[in-house]
Amino acid sequence: MDKVNTSSFNLRTLYIIGAWAALLQLASILALLIAQMVLGPKPATAEEFFTIQQSSYIEVMLRGDFLLLFLVGAYLGTFPALFMALRSLNSVAVFFATLFTMIGVALVFANESTFALLHLGKQYAVADSVELKSQIIAAGEAVIAMDMWNSSGAYMSGFLAQGAGVIICIIILNSKDFSKVTAIAGLIGNVMDLIQHAIHPFTHDLSTIIHPLMGIFYCIWLPMMARDLFRLVKATKVPGYKTNNN
Repeated sequence: MDKVNTSSFNLRTLYIIGAWAALLQLASILALLIAQMVLGPKPATAEEFFTIQQSSYIEVMLRGDFLLLFLVGAYLGTFPALFMALRSLNSVAVFFATLFTMIGVALVFANESTFALLHLGKQYAVADSVELKSQIIAAGEAVIAMDMWNSSGAYMSGFLAQGAGVIICIIILNSKDFSKVTAIAGLIGNVMDLIQHAIHPFTHDLSTIIHPLMGIFYCIWLPMMARDLFRLVKATKVPGYKTNNN
């Protein structure tokens, strides 16, 4: 192999990472759905979390928000790839969509409560008085009040992440490198997610209805995005690449 264009190889690698990150997001959604169908919904209170934890660490993590860290964290792989693929269409919009996503991911990771609740759960398990257990439960409820669903920072992270998804999907609509199905499914899924995020603190029942509907579109968007990024890997040529098999 002679005179290899390193930047082209780096671009192909970035597309590969983005494609596999999208598939990881899809796997995270499916794993979360299966876990909740088999094991039950997310614990609603700190005391319920601690009770389940005493029976099974794995169950309490699968029923909680832990799997969402993989879903959200994988945006660190998909959006840099999308940035490089779409920057020529609208560099400013793609830049801000990527920036908003990075900030949103950081806020989610900062506010996710699984390990804080696990720590309190260990204390709850060895507490030797009703009063001490009550104090630990109160501490757990405080953690939940500041988690990735209820804190002000987490609330803003949803607007950043879903807003970025809407922006990026609008740009994808104008790209010849991505399928229209990718763009439309992503746009509908992110718009619905943005709406449910905006209303869930005020009308939880309506938000619960939107949740499974948007999940359907995410389950279309993510594998289609992976397919498009894998196609970009093949389409990205490396100038000066020659094999020595002749």
